[in-house]
Amino acid sequence: MKVTLVFPGQGTQYVGMGKVFSDTAHFPRANQATGYDLRKLMLEGPADDLKLTENTQPAIVAHSLMMFDKLAPILNNKDIVIDRVLGHSVGEYAALAAAEVMTFEEAVNAVHYRGKFMQESVPAGKGTMYAILKQDEALIREACEASSTEEEKVSPANYNEPNQIVISGDKYACERAIRLMEQRTQGKVKAIELQVSAPFHCQLMKPAEQKLKAVLDKISFKAPRYAYIANVDAVEYGTDVNPALIKENLLKQVCGSVLWTQSIQKLPDDTVIIECGPGKVLAGLVKKINPNLKVISLDTESGFSEVEAL
Repeated sequence: MKVTLVFPGQGTQYVGMGKVFSDTAHFPRANQATGYDLRKLMLEGPADDLKLTENTQPAIVAHSLMMFDKLAPILNNKDIVIDRVLGHSVGEYAALAAAEVMTFEEAVNAVHYRGKFMQESVPAGKGTMYAILKQDEALIREACEASSTEEEKVSPANYNEPNQIVISGDKYACERAIRLMEQRTQGKVKAIELQVSAPFHCQLMKPAEQKLKAVLDKISFKAPRYAYIANVDAVEYGTDVNPALIKENLLKQVCGSVLWTQSIQKLPDDTVIIECGPGKVLAGLVKKINPNLKVISLDTESGFSEVEAL
């Protein structure tokens, strides 16, 4: 049997995450990688501090990799092969660390800075993100293009599932795009403003991309042990991919769209997916993209038992 591992992104964090791993060596390593007590923040909060992007991202990646390190020997003992890995936004770093492209410490450190740089890129109130529900993909793209100017840009940020596309960018450009969609659909637009600290995956993140390059340049990227599907183009890269291309994909991902729907659509119907990280958000998205896919979320009471039963 072969499985595909998926790693979640921002928004899945919660106080108490990683509690079952509190006595493992992972937490001291995570603390060292970030330079502060990430363990205390994950286990005890407060939630408002955990919600800060520079804390959220390393917390999610650390938790995901703790789960992976528990999962890997179980799969190995059952002769189950990992076919490929992929992650949603910051989850891509966990996926690549699981594939041994970078170490646990390198991934946690990189996303701490990634979150910090993203937060610093845009003044509070300038940008925003909206989830657009049940709208045609082409209409959303056209509305974003028509509503963008040299100074104020908006673009699709996350293709989460066929009925949910998130747009991101300058606040006024986002509002113009929504009004344009309303005009073209006789007002039939459901747009939900997301409670995020910055407008991710859009051109406003260019300063973060530029700063992140210096951090990624310090990492010795290796060829992946498993194939991986990249967020930026939904292409599956084999174990022979040039590690420099992986780094390039991660840099492009800061401003680029997360092509999650397109990535999951690449998977064969008989794929067994294991969600490796906090929550079960990805399981819900996967089921909306392709109901035929079997998904096991590890962050549930029965998660690891379901893997044992494979």
